[in-house]
Amino acid sequence: MASSLTAERFDQVTEALKDVVDPELGVNIVDLGLIYDLAWDDDADALVISMTLTSAGCPLTDDIEDQTANALDGIADRFRMNWVWMPPWGPERITDDGRDMMRALGFAM
Repeated sequence: MASSLTAERFDQVTEALKDVVDPELGVNIVDLGLIYDLAWDDDADALVISMTLTSAGCPLTDDIEDQTANALDGIADRFRMNWVWMPPWGPERITDDGRDMMRALGFAM
């Protein structure tokens, strides 16, 4: 059974996940809008991260999971990635900070 995170815990996890950078775009997964939901699985005693990728065929899920494990060290002992494909990701999900980061990297935003 999944439950909501407290606001404080949600903010702590979200801030930590800003250290996880999409290997193709060079911007963190939070500001890219790839995180769809954060919840706690009471049965598994684990954080559940529902997220998508910029493309369904992205071969870099292992890299993202490794970065996530490093980012959550000391914050969540266990986590599980729940890869979500619907609704599909689109650039409208990018935060203002994410757009600024992409412009700094040379992307037209």
